[in-house]
Amino acid sequence: MDLLLTLTARVVVAGLNLLPLPLVARIGRIGGLIAWRLDRRHRKVALTNLEATFPDKSKAEILQLTREHFARLGENYTCAARTARMTPEQVAQVLDLQGFDKIKLELSQDGSHRIVVALGHFGNFELYARTHPGLPDMRLATTYRGLRHPRLSRFLRHLRERSGCLYFDRRHDGPALRAALAKPGIALGLLADQHAGDRGLRLPFLGRETSCSAAPAIFARRFDCRLFTMTCQRTALARWRIELGDEIPVRHNGRDRSTADITADINAALEAAIHRDPANWFWVHNRWKTIPRA
Repeated sequence: MDLLLTLTARVVVAGLNLLPLPLVARIGRIGGLIAWRLDRRHRKVALTNLEATFPDKSKAEILQLTREHFARLGENYTCAARTARMTPEQVAQVLDLQGFDKIKLELSQDGSHRIVVALGHFGNFELYARTHPGLPDMRLATTYRGLRHPRLSRFLRHLRERSGCLYFDRRHDGPALRAALAKPGIALGLLADQHAGDRGLRLPFLGRETSCSAAPAIFARRFDCRLFTMTCQRTALARWRIELGDEIPVRHNGRDRSTADITADINAALEAAIHRDPANWFWVHNRWKTIPRA
């Protein structure tokens, strides 16, 4: 099965790379709409999440929003496979960077900074690894969870590493990640908008209490890093804009802020991005699972 899945993935990626990006995006949207009709389980999760988050919207509006969300998912997945093999010059034609000026000049003058970026599942989020022009002289890094199929996992990692970003498996590469963060000039991106299980912080997110990842706050405090948020906004078909948010303070008046307060600020920034374009976020994840209190 692993070999079959890997061969299928290679054929699909190779086929998509023969096509222009706008056509790839349209194919993805069609695939997403097919999934919207056939994938009852994830459709139900998305509908439940959207209804609870936007109680003022009508059923027709929620249904239309869910449909568009599935179309966006298809577009994002196919475009992620296509943009992974694009050159930096090609990526620059379809990706704008916003908000990086607040730190770009400072980084170019002083390469000793370490940065943690709290990421969200927005748009073509694989493009986070292509933000080198906005973070000069910094090495981008992130974590991922390897798949159960070793060959397929290695293929996807190889595809992602073409960006020049460092990838660390959360299950096995902890020492290597800590060693990388001990050095200056690294920007670590951590996805922070999924359910964090029984080890997460219980905080409100989009109006409902849930388990939230404390990883960005913990890493920023432990390794003396500056902390930002980052989102990927879809601006048109097969066009995106990655936005670097305002810096989130890790200390106040010389004292460390609490992990909960820092995480609450991260949540607020991600919530604002979700409300701007709800279809752009990842609603098919069960973000508000019920877990017993400790």
